[in-house]
Amino acid sequence: MDSISTTANEVFDRSVADYHRHDNVDAPMENPYPAGSFEAILYSKNWVDAVQWHLEDIIRDPDIDPKEALELKRRIDRSNQVRTDMVEDIDTWMRDRYKDVRPGVDATINTESPAWALDRLSILALKIWHMREQAERTDADEAHLERSRGRLAVLLEQRDDLSLAIDQLLADIEAGRKYMKVYRQMKLYNDPSTNPVLYAKK
Repeated sequence: MDSISTTANEVFDRSVADYHRHDNVDAPMENPYPAGSFEAILYSKNWVDAVQWHLEDIIRDPDIDPKEALELKRRIDRSNQVRTDMVEDIDTWMRDRYKDVRPGVDATINTESPAWALDRLSILALKIWHMREQAERTDADEAHLERSRGRLAVLLEQRDDLSLAIDQLLADIEAGRKYMKVYRQMKLYNDPSTNPVLYAKK
């Protein structure tokens, strides 16, 4: 059976490749995995990341219309909330997976939950795709290509290291050496009851 990180990397790479068949932030997602499966959750999560990555590209156009930029900024804010919610869904799946594990008396907590580590792995899949794209450009000079190849090598090493760390963390949780908590992220600026600019208008 593949490790969680191996599965995640395969799903993330497939999602990134599928997104770039359209390369359109409005393209509909066609999730190839069974609804409700762990793979389907990961695929949807990465698709959101891919769309947001490209929204961030678009909004940096120096010639963008200000009204369009404002609409994009609000769309990115909504996407960030969806992304956070999906990470929490993955942590809920993880917590259910290990619900019968009794942590040892010396068990410690990790600096981040498994799902937030997987979130970083999802972003790495996008960085690797785009850095490889830069390393293979035919319209760039050799200095750019060489620099991009060096950065790509670092990203690939980083993915290997993060994948190993995720699998070690999950093994520690399963063995009771570490325990996890699921914290609900509180994005104050998205909540009309906690953003002073919004609740002051009521």
